Amino acid sequence: MKTILIANPKGGSGKTTLSVNIAGYLANQGQRVAMLDLDRQKSAALWLATRPKDLPEIATLESVKGEGCLIDSLVIDSPAGLHGKNLAHAIRLAKKIVVPISPSLFDLSASRDFLQILAGEKEVRNGKCQIGVVGMRMNARTRAALALENFLADSDLPILAYLRETQVYVNAAFEGKSLFDLPPHLAFRELEQWDFMLNWLEKD
Repeated sequence: MKTILIANPKGGSGKTTLSVNIAGYLANQGQRVAMLDLDRQKSAALWLATRPKDLPEIATLESVKGEGCLIDSLVIDSPAGLHGKNLAHAIRLAKKIVVPISPSLFDLSASRDFLQILAGEKEVRNGKCQIGVVGMRMNARTRAALALENFLADSDLPILAYLRETQVYVNAAFEGKSLFDLPPHLAFRELEQWDFMLNWLEKD
C-alpha cells in the first residue's frame, strides 16, 4: 500500500482540496483507494459521504479495517498544527508527502519551518519518503509563483504544480466529485495543471 500524506501546519492551505482530488484521480485509475481524515473539521469525510455511488469507490480507512480488504493507496488529509510524535508517525507511514503552500507571507513563513522539520526526519534523509510542494491558488509566471520559487531556491524540493483558484474545485466538491470525475471539457485547464504532479505521485 502506498501512503500519500497531505500536510501543512497552517489551516486553510488547501490540504483537503488536494486530498480529495488525489484520491479521486487514483480511484479513476482503477486503484483501491482509502482516505484517512485527521482534520477536526472532517471536510474530507463529508465529501466522501456525499460521493455518488456510481463513481469509482473511495473508502474510509475505518470502513476497511479488519475486513481483509486490500488497499492500493491511502491518502491522509492531515490536521493543521501536525507536529511532534503525530507528525513523525505520519511520516513513517508515508511514501509521498505533498505540501500545499498558499501565496502569502504568513504561509511561506509557517511552511519554511515545517519543511525544515520534514527534511530532518530519518525517513526523508534516507530517501524512503519523497516531498513535493504545490502552489495553491496561484498561476505560474506570476509574482506569487516567483515568490514560491525563490522560497524553495536553496532546497531540492520540486514544485509539483501551480493550481489556480477556480470554482471548478468548489462545484465538484459540493457533488462529492473530484476533477477526475467531471467530463474533461468542464475542467480541461485545471487537469493540465495536474500532469507533472500525477507523474510524480505514480513514480516509486
